[in-house]
This record gives sequence, structure tokens and C-alpha cells, in this order.
Amino acid sequence: MVKHIVLWNFNEGMTPEERQAAGAKMKELLEPIKERIPGAVSIQVVVNELGSSNRDVALLADFENTEALQTYQTHPDHVAAGGYVRSVTCDRSCLDYEY
Repeated sequence: MVKHIVLWNFNEGMTPEERQAAGAKMKELLEPIKERIPGAVSIQVVVNELGSSNRDVALLADFENTEALQTYQTHPDHVAAGGYVRSVTCDRSCLDYEY
């Protein structure tokens, strides 16, 4: 199995309402991709609501293997979602590991 974790902050200057809407849109765009990727086990977008964190949004995904992760990363729906995500976020961090 492969765990794929991506963390972002929203762009500076976004209002709380804009941040909430952007997080909802990220969930809407990214989570359904699981159904279109063979080997995708789970994809979850979590919007931070606690002040103890230093990131605003997390994508937590599990794939059966590295090939499934690669398929996800190059899938047209993921590429399109990435355009939106890049428009509302900054400071991307990613960690992939096998378990």
C-alpha cells in the first residue's frame, strides 16, 4: 500500500467564507476521483478547523501500489483539479510512503 499525503495553506487574504468555499470545492473535485482510478483505496480532503495546526488543508489518500498513485497523478480529472487547487493554495508539501 502507498500513503499519499499533501498539505497546503490557503492563499493570503482569503476571507473565512472564501476559505470554506475553497475547501468544499477541493473536496468536490478530488474525492470522487477515487472511483475512476483502479487501485485507489481512499481519497479524503480535510479542511483544518483547529488553531493548533500550521496547514489549512490535507489530502490523505491510499493506493494499492505505486502504479495506482502514478495513474492518479496523471489522470485528467486530477490534473484539472490541480489547476483549481493551485489557484487557491500555496505552500504545498507532499509525503508518499509504502506501508
